[in-house]
Amino acid sequence: MSGEIREISSDTAFVDREKITVRRKIFPAATIARHVFLVFSGLIMLFPFIWMLSGSMKSNSEIFSNPLNIIPRHFRWENFVTTFQLAPFGQYIFNSFTVAFFTTLMVIINSSMFAYAITQLRFRSRTLLYLVVMGCYMLPGAVTYIPSYIILAKMGLLDSHTGLIFSSAASVFGVFYLRQVFLKIHPSLVEAARIDGAGELKILWAIVLPQCKAAIATLSLITFITEYNSYMWPSLVITTQDRHLIAVGIRQFFIAQGNYGLNWSQIMAASTIAVVPLLVLFMVCQKTILSGIADNGVKE
Repeated sequence: MSGEIREISSDTAFVDREKITVRRKIFPAATIARHVFLVFSGLIMLFPFIWMLSGSMKSNSEIFSNPLNIIPRHFRWENFVTTFQLAPFGQYIFNSFTVAFFTTLMVIINSSMFAYAITQLRFRSRTLLYLVVMGCYMLPGAVTYIPSYIILAKMGLLDSHTGLIFSSAASVFGVFYLRQVFLKIHPSLVEAARIDGAGELKILWAIVLPQCKAAIATLSLITFITEYNSYMWPSLVITTQDRHLIAVGIRQFFIAQGNYGLNWSQIMAASTIAVVPLLVLFMVCQKTILSGIADNGVKE
């Protein structure tokens, strides 16, 4: 009987492989078209970065004379050295990394605790509380600039990185994203930990978060990139040049000495300097982000 079952399963697998092979033979054009479309879409998204890197190693005259020529006639690596000498981009990048790192850390902590409260704790009006928080997501970010600026002014945190960090420490998107992830945690895991005497913070740290490493990494990367590239709010809060973030620093470099973008080779070099750290960060975190959320919980 077992031998017959093995023969039937092997025959079924063979038939399935034959069907897949036949489909590939029948629809080769669709597969080719799909790959061509994906390659073309990828090149469209990658072209601005390639053009920026190419322009950073050209002279101004070459950029204006041959704007679509990707390969420079002469690779002018000295553009990066000159750009670093004209503006403190190293300080700008350090400021951006510092603010983005601590903001991301606070966003992860606050979002995790709030999402845990509305998914794992039982109290009245938790759904209403979640709806109120999500209602704030509908507001444009610019609406919060004036009240946030007034609060920071009263606290004496204007023109400081501390003010930037605290004003961005809460993220409605982070709450929404982690809530969806925490809903996948089986309640029996949390209940078993409570029976064993674990506190809520212990459960969050030892039970919930280890099962959501990919989601935490994804949210961290999104928050970090957002804060690193932030321009409008930091330009309102920070007025001292040495405290500028990289986006504001590039803008100041763009309008320095009344040039208003005439020196494109150095502007492209400054933009490349700002982008490279993010590319390195994404390459390091890529495997963790793409791995997905590991299903280590108890299934019903």
